[in-house]
Amino acid sequence: MTDPSTRSGTDASEGALLDLDVTAIAHGGVFIARHEGRVVFVSDAIPGERVRARLTDPSAGSGADGPDKRSFWRAETVEVLDASEHRRPHVWPEADVSRAPEQRPGGADLGHIEIGHQRVLKRRVLQEALDRFAGGGIDAPEVEATGTDENWRTRVTLHVDGEGRIGPYAARSHRVVPVAEHVLARPAIGAAARELRGLPEGRIELVEPSDGEVRRVLRTEAERVAHGARRRGPRRPAPETIVERVGERSFTLDADGFWQIHPAAAGLLDGAVAELLDGQIDADAMHLDLYGGVGLFSATLARLGARRITTVESAPRATRHAAANLRDLGVQAVTARVDRFLRADDAATEGVAGGAVILDPPRSGAGRAVVEDVAALDPAAIAYVACDPVALARDLATFRGLGYEPRALRAFDLFPHSHHLETVALLTR
Repeated sequence: MTDPSTRSGTDASEGALLDLDVTAIAHGGVFIARHEGRVVFVSDAIPGERVRARLTDPSAGSGADGPDKRSFWRAETVEVLDASEHRRPHVWPEADVSRAPEQRPGGADLGHIEIGHQRVLKRRVLQEALDRFAGGGIDAPEVEATGTDENWRTRVTLHVDGEGRIGPYAARSHRVVPVAEHVLARPAIGAAARELRGLPEGRIELVEPSDGEVRRVLRTEAERVAHGARRRGPRRPAPETIVERVGERSFTLDADGFWQIHPAAAGLLDGAVAELLDGQIDADAMHLDLYGGVGLFSATLARLGARRITTVESAPRATRHAAANLRDLGVQAVTARVDRFLRADDAATEGVAGGAVILDPPRSGAGRAVVEDVAALDPAAIAYVACDPVALARDLATFRGLGYEPRALRAFDLFPHSHHLETVALLTR
């Protein structure tokens, strides 16, 4: 029996146990409780539950002079005292709350929640982000299902530690946790993961493209250190290329290059962007596909009638693939950082006024400088594809200050059983 003083007193030592009433979900897949007025972010819970949680970082959020009542703590659930009606056995048994927190693999932080309620909670996160950071007055859309909630990961990254253990990282750590199954992964990837043996320290990516054949991309720690120490030394061999398909179009990319993880994601996002931009395309204007990768949304623009399209991507190999993938559409593929491209004083951005711009930035968002430069081009329509609701909301606030309003939003549950979601927004003046 746990000493009650460690559950209800002011003990703030790491490992102390607290009994907490969980009230809400926070951005990032953790949940909100309070202990003696202090916010506690706790994992593996559900709003409405009472849980027993172990403090993991009682100094988190503290000021330079130590903890204060305005700071927050972090904790992890070790026992559910009063369960929510929405709690289910974890979709990934090895991540269940019955297992010690340090042994739970990361990547499925909502897997203990009924799938429909997961989407309700994701919508709440999106709504809170819009209310807090986008200026208010924007209604978050319902988070749409994809039709595939398990066995959806076509890309899995596993790690190999110095002892040769192979597996995902434990949640919120860089500690390798061997697991018997990869429930969220495509079956062929799960089978490939079970066969891995005797790998050097580093990481291995398992990728299943549209042909169904799993590729293995190994990056050893020794290779990483050597590459960092001699940036002018021998280059890595060119990676294997794979082919993904969206509708009738094929896209070639590197096996370790960026592509959406859910097998339905690229098609869903292509369709959503096309729906939002339908009727917004002036064939004579210039159109930009920023953070364009290997050209998915440039093809969307072309299908809508755009004839002058430039795609911008900072990764040189991705740009070369984009140029080849879109050759029949006459798309110009530019290798550049988006912020530098937009600041360049040349003809590349002439004619964007009246055209459309698609933004698909990394998780950190486009940022104020890029948003300001896009708005300065005076496009008729902007489609923003976001994988982080807070970054999206901040960029929407900047756009709104420059005269662009979000006219429509759609959200997709492209990462079932995790806290991630994808949102697409249309902005016009």
